[in-house]
Amino acid sequence: MKDYIPTINISSLLNKNFNSIASKKTIKKIENACFEIGFFQITSHGINKKSINDIIGVGNLFFDSSIKNKLKLSPKKWNPLNKNIYRGYFPNNVNGKEGLDIGDPTVTKKIALKLKSPYVEYLNLGKFFNKKSIKIMNNYFDQMFILGEILFKSIIQLYKKDVKNYKLAFSRLKTLSTLRFNCYPNQSKPVEISKQDRVALGCETHVDSGIFTILYQDKKGGLQVQNRKTKKWHDVPFNKDALIVNTGLALQFLSKGKFKATNHRVLWNKTRRMSIPFFFEPSYDFKMCHSFLNKSSKNKNKILVFEKFLNKSLKKFIEYQR
Repeated sequence: MKDYIPTINISSLLNKNFNSIASKKTIKKIENACFEIGFFQITSHGINKKSINDIIGVGNLFFDSSIKNKLKLSPKKWNPLNKNIYRGYFPNNVNGKEGLDIGDPTVTKKIALKLKSPYVEYLNLGKFFNKKSIKIMNNYFDQMFILGEILFKSIIQLYKKDVKNYKLAFSRLKTLSTLRFNCYPNQSKPVEISKQDRVALGCETHVDSGIFTILYQDKKGGLQVQNRKTKKWHDVPFNKDALIVNTGLALQFLSKGKFKATNHRVLWNKTRRMSIPFFFEPSYDFKMCHSFLNKSSKNKNKILVFEKFLNKSLKKFIEYQR
């Protein structure tokens, strides 16, 4: 039986020449996957196995440590000694999983103060991690950001827009892109029971907020995607050579609903599972409008600053309720 989630080889896009015959074929496959499903797996993505193994090692190092040590990186809500509000560690009593959210690791205290966005925070990773681990996270963030750029520029090409449009949406220091480590511990009970099909869940049904999410999931799997038409749920199979990509609400807005964000969830698993998503998101001050990708939009005057757009969408998530 053919997998519901398509797998796309994106090697032709890595040189950023989006006009070659091979690139155009790849971009068409990405367009179809975004339009029909909102999820796809990518292979030949340029991220080598060492980088992935290294970032997995950093995640395991963190989650294997004591709660006391992990709380060193928590937002003020869980550690009053810290000033960070948005970034950092959230414990597993929040929503059945624990996680660590990291913004651009190159953001310093000085840069964060200058930008004055509540979402661009300085997180002192040195409170927990050594220099080697911090370097691994820096490198992985860099690679994921570049991969996100390639995917988004591919979408811009579909609308026959100049890739310079990309610069209107993204500034590296202003980006709200997030590297997250998710750990689903040995859950003694489900987070919830699906009202639709009575399935036990380790993570509730939701959609993501940004442009794209680029995800590593371990071999235990558990991620499911909902068919928009039939409402049936499909497993996302583990592929050791692939990363999973899904569309978010920001891309849905910019495409005037052509590329919809898709419902997904995680099944309850009694054994520990880890995933590492990268949420590729625009600059906090990016002025989003339907006409960014679609000149024919009738709602050209409808503008949302991404920071406010994100703030509204994150209120649905327990871990971001401050």
